[in-house]
Amino acid sequence: MAALTKDQILGADDIHREEVTIPEWNGSVWIRVMSSADRDAWEASLMPANGSGKPNMKNIRARLVARCACDESGALLFAANGADVEALGGKSCAALDRLFDAAQVVNRIREEDVEELAKN
Repeated sequence: MAALTKDQILGADDIHREEVTIPEWNGSVWIRVMSSADRDAWEASLMPANGSGKPNMKNIRARLVARCACDESGALLFAANGADVEALGGKSCAALDRLFDAAQVVNRIREEDVEELAKN
C-alpha cells in the first residue's frame, strides 16, 4: 500500500454518517463520527471539575448527541455546549438513548470497544 501525502490525508472524506430512525419524533436523525478535536473535547468534558475523581455524567447523552447529530451533508445541528445541550437533555430519554447508542457505535466508544483498544 502506498504512503499517503499530507494533501490526501487532509482531503479524505472520513467523517462517516448513519441515519437513525427516531419513532418518538416521527423522523430520523443523522449521527456522524466526531472529529478528533470533538472527541478530545467530549472526553475532557467527562473529567471531574471538582476534584472528586468521579466522571462528570451530567447530561452525558445530550453532550455526546450534540457533537454527533448532523444533517445529511454532515453539518452539526447543535452547539456542543450551553443551551442546545440543556434543551436536548430535556427531550425523551428513549429518543436520546437511540441517538446516544448510535453515536457510541459509530465513534467506537462502547465499553467493549474501549476494552479492545486497551488490549492492543
